[in-house]
Amino acid sequence: MIHDPVHPGEVLREDVLSELGLGVGEAADRLGISRVALSRVLHCHARITPNLAVRLEAAGVSTARAWLAMQTAYDLAAETSLGVPSVEPLSPAV
Repeated sequence: MIHDPVHPGEVLREDVLSELGLGVGEAADRLGISRVALSRVLHCHARITPNLAVRLEAAGVSTARAWLAMQTAYDLAAETSLGVPSVEPLSPAV
């Protein structure tokens, strides 16, 4: 059975910060971002941005590409769950 991907903020919260015993404030300080910005990501209210992905890589937490790939997979699953929009082909006019 295929499951929808989880939000990367959940992965960061549960698999990284929790395992390291880091709170939101300390992690935000170490990453050089605001506590509010990190909290929004951890609670799945904001996306992993390229800036945050680069910061996570610099902090030794996987690669920026891996974080962005997780975010893209989540975004695509969320978008496709809404159904395919009605579009017309981009083929040349006859």
